[in-house]
Amino acid sequence: MVFQAQPAQDHEQLRLRLFPQKGRMGRQRKRVVTGDAPPHSRRDERPAAFNRKEKKKKPDIGKLFINISIGLCIFSLIWFFYAIYMRSSLSKRVVTLHPSPRVLDANSTTAEVSSERFWGSYRPQVYFGMKTRSPRSVVTGMMWMRQFSNLDMNLRHTCEQGDHLQGYSWLMHDGLTFGVQEIRDNDFTLTTEFVKRIGGDHGGDWTWRITAKQHSSAPQPPVISLIFYAAADMQGSLHTHMEERHRLASITGFSEELGNFKITFRKPVTGELSSTKYASYNYLQTLSPGLEKLTDIVKLSLNRRFVYSPPSGEKRHYIGVDTYKPPPHQNQQKPADPRKESDFVVHQVTVQTPFQIEVLFESGSFYNRPNQLVGSIMTQELERRKAEFNVKFEKIFGLESKDFSQTYIKFAKAALSNMLGGMGYFYGESVVQSVYNEYPILYPEGALFTAVPSRSFFPRGFLWDEGFHHLLLSKWDPQLTREAIGHWFDLMNIEGWIPREQILGDEARSKVPAEFIVQRNENANPPTLFLALQELIGQLSSRSDEAASKPTLPFLRRLFPRLKTWFQWYNTTQTGPKPNTYRWRGRDKDTNLYLNPKTLTSGLDDYPRASHPSADERHVDLHCWMALSSGIMASIAQLLGEPHEDYKLLHDVLRDNNLLNDLHWSEQLHAFSDYGNHTQNVSLQREKVYVPPGQPRHQFPVARLVRSVRRAPKLQYVNALGYISLFPFLLQILQPDSPKLEHILRDMRDPNKLWTPFGLRSLSKTDPLYMERNTEHDPPYWRGPVWININYLAVRALYHYGNTEGPYQEKAADVYKELRTNIINNVYTQYVETGYIWEQYNDSTGRGQGSHPFTGWSSLTVLMMAEHY
Repeated sequence: MVFQAQPAQDHEQLRLRLFPQKGRMGRQRKRVVTGDAPPHSRRDERPAAFNRKEKKKKPDIGKLFINISIGLCIFSLIWFFYAIYMRSSLSKRVVTLHPSPRVLDANSTTAEVSSERFWGSYRPQVYFGMKTRSPRSVVTGMMWMRQFSNLDMNLRHTCEQGDHLQGYSWLMHDGLTFGVQEIRDNDFTLTTEFVKRIGGDHGGDWTWRITAKQHSSAPQPPVISLIFYAAADMQGSLHTHMEERHRLASITGFSEELGNFKITFRKPVTGELSSTKYASYNYLQTLSPGLEKLTDIVKLSLNRRFVYSPPSGEKRHYIGVDTYKPPPHQNQQKPADPRKESDFVVHQVTVQTPFQIEVLFESGSFYNRPNQLVGSIMTQELERRKAEFNVKFEKIFGLESKDFSQTYIKFAKAALSNMLGGMGYFYGESVVQSVYNEYPILYPEGALFTAVPSRSFFPRGFLWDEGFHHLLLSKWDPQLTREAIGHWFDLMNIEGWIPREQILGDEARSKVPAEFIVQRNENANPPTLFLALQELIGQLSSRSDEAASKPTLPFLRRLFPRLKTWFQWYNTTQTGPKPNTYRWRGRDKDTNLYLNPKTLTSGLDDYPRASHPSADERHVDLHCWMALSSGIMASIAQLLGEPHEDYKLLHDVLRDNNLLNDLHWSEQLHAFSDYGNHTQNVSLQREKVYVPPGQPRHQFPVARLVRSVRRAPKLQYVNALGYISLFPFLLQILQPDSPKLEHILRDMRDPNKLWTPFGLRSLSKTDPLYMERNTEHDPPYWRGPVWININYLAVRALYHYGNTEGPYQEKAADVYKELRTNIINNVYTQYVETGYIWEQYNDSTGRGQGSHPFTGWSSLTVLMMAEHY
């Protein structure tokens, strides 16, 4: 190896690096010696290279600080961008649909796959109308108004409680092929009938028949305008065909789902075989930006310039559709509607009662129809369908064999028919928000085939109502139940959350107050769809060879991946403060304005919970829902050959009566109860507003009712005796020999607590919040009135305990007979007296109250009549 010679200064630098010495700038101290004698050595003296200690270097604080700052900045930037990424990722989860295959195929509602269900009365929010089960269906409908009345405008279209109709109810409806509805206005009755005929490739034909008759009390036959319409929804086209100048004879059209079609408006007649009656005609052809605008467009097109001049009678000016003129201020005050405008065609016929009119829809692909479905042909078809309906109804429910009178049976048929006639098909986007979203965002577009609680007040899907609906509907048509449940689960997101209130599309959104539109993904609803699944499983095991129940097993297989996620979402997001406890999220947080903050997510909105919401709460009703659900999950998993042990284990833990007693039994109340941060010493009081002397009072804020807390809350049982207290009994969690069952039966039968001649009241008369307002503007809702869904669960539980051996069997059987009779008689009596089935019933008088018609879970009266539990 060859070494190159190094300059002298390089050698010096190398020496200093290898043999560092004390002192600055590399200098050494020099020792002075004399003569040739070597220097005296000292004991502590060491070789210069190794024995001399290096002087400690002082740390550079400034440099250290700069390095730390740079590190922190880099770490902060990384964390910042990571947080942005995670927040962005988490914010998208709420609108990310579940990745498993859909329960229902994308084309499951098309005419090719399901022609018999393609057309239907799937517009429950209007008095009479039809559409297809497709996202952008051409819709048809009917409006009406009485001419020459004292009212300036009485146009009827969407179901409104403010119309003050004497009643409107489907008398018969099989959910598939026909329906008969009776609408009783002030001095006349409209009977709307439809019949379908399957054929061709696009769902076949249908015919409407509208019959108008005056009431006997009317001083003279009223003149009525029926306004039939067809409207496209962002696709398809409509063309008018006129005759006799102003009479619209027919509409031809085309859409992707329907192909070519024709709608024919027949002339009014007195009866099926009678001649044509005199009538005045009007029509309107325009464009509409959306289905929720149809009523407004018709109202803004009305004109009084038309003359009604029957052959024998005076000439009078009547109101008819004319040219549509948008309001002049619309473009100035509101931004332009960005939606594509679609064809909207209106046919108005004005005629004096009595009369009958038919409207015929014919599919262009139905080439081999034997005849037109009108006149006597329609009558024959309608009578045949009615007869089939009656036979099927008796076969399923057996009310004649139970000696019910024909009037009671007619009522029961109407209750079932109204639920079937209340099935709706909706399409659109929900508005949702999670804690990771600063503002509400749109959920992916989706379809929902569902029953609605009330055509007038709640014409949309509600998650916890739907489970109750299908306790009845699954008895009549299991396939309808499977399709509805499939639609609900296909709206699930990746987390397992299903928005509890489905407000899909502009038409549905137009009926909902703004504060209820946004759905939040931490909020649940009682998982009542498990009740419907339990019924389907029961049908499968009891009649597995029947065609109606055979599709249930493959349906459950497709459903199961989503069902597991749904259950897991409840079991992780709604947990309580202790193991095996549960707490509803979403309670109202503004405790200043509420006497008791509501828990809308529980379904029992203003039922008294802990007075001061906190994470320490545990809710007995949710505990029982989870006990029920875990048991059904175990049954389904076992049926499918899937692992079921974990569900069974959880079910056994949650239904352990000792655990239930430890968590929720209040010795003070001798009843099951919620637990939380609570005080009963609260009231609503008018706040004080200081008005300086001499100042006018109206210039200062209005004094509100605000909550006054007279004693500080503490962790304790809430002790509100009512529906919540009954849940271990209602969902049959209690063992038949449990001593707690005796207390429950005693409280149920006590008139000073829960018992009334009309059903069980929701909150005991002894409770401080019984029938108390929750805010200045919120009357009591679940604080006393009788609700049919919970009463159905009570009757069902009484039937169970009354037929199960135990010390309280006889007592349960006696209470069962009384309660069942009371509920049936009162709901029937109110229907006869008022024309409606109601949302709730007054616990003092039995009078129907709340929204009406409410033919959602109040129709469970039919199951109580049939004793089908």
